[in-house]
Amino acid sequence: MKKWRNVWGSASLLGVLLGACNQSGADFDLDVYRAEIMDWRAYRLGLLLEPEGYLNQTGLYWLEPGTYSFGTGPDSDVVFAGEGADQIGKFVVDESGVTMSVDDGIDVRHNGLPVTEIAMVPDTGENPVAVTHASLGWMAVEREGRYAIRLRDFELPFVKSFGPLPYFDIDPAFRVQARLHRYPTPIISSGETVIEGLEYRPESPGRVRFAIDGQEFELEAFTAGDRLFYVFGDETNRDKTYGAGRFLYSAMPGEDGMLILDFNQAYSPPCAFNDYSTCPVASPGNRLPIRIEAGEIYDPALHYSPGH
Repeated sequence: MKKWRNVWGSASLLGVLLGACNQSGADFDLDVYRAEIMDWRAYRLGLLLEPEGYLNQTGLYWLEPGTYSFGTGPDSDVVFAGEGADQIGKFVVDESGVTMSVDDGIDVRHNGLPVTEIAMVPDTGENPVAVTHASLGWMAVEREGRYAIRLRDFELPFVKSFGPLPYFDIDPAFRVQARLHRYPTPIISSGETVIEGLEYRPESPGRVRFAIDGQEFELEAFTAGDRLFYVFGDETNRDKTYGAGRFLYSAMPGEDGMLILDFNQAYSPPCAFNDYSTCPVASPGNRLPIRIEAGEIYDPALHYSPGH
């Protein structure tokens, strides 16, 4: 049985190496910096390849209130992709969430122990519930009061052959100083996601301003724990990078509002690799009118689709 943590992979984990890459001033060493970016890239790929990474997602099933049979058989209401029992059990969906019951004789496990019925605490809950059956795993996700089941296949051949991730050359010119200009009070921003009708509503403390090649730009920043998160687009989205935009983190600024934006650490969102994620899309205000030729490049061959 595949061991599976309840945390299903978090983009925020990519900030582990941020501190090392935030050298500045006289302390900046180009060779050290390049080595740190290469370490960051290796760490990024490692996260994707983990069982709780994004690469093994094979289904996202949105459910209205009601009762649904599920399994790999064609007669199930929710047909899982992959190998497993034709009928595994039932989902009951109501305003409180998703409850799963398992058919007699079917082996479904939570934290390694067999279950027959369980409330599927979603990914937004304090202790999300993830379960497994054969090589499959699933959990409930909740977005704006809507529920879905996200399916994974821990033996997906796509994952075993994945990589390498393509990148632009490391360019220190895209590692820039920026200043956070705070709103009088943080606001709740509103943006689109790749799921039609589903909004992304993060908290924003303000906008960061910076210059590249003498031109000034700004991006709205989102609060992400003790760091800032950015969903941005640029002119490379047309031909080199993922069209919906890329993700980037920075450290929180000091008292003077100053921070480092390192576009060499810009990376593709999960939806660049499959159609089963709920990624935010870069808003018009966060689309830069220049080419940011730094960070991760989009390769359509690294996007999973059934039969890949």
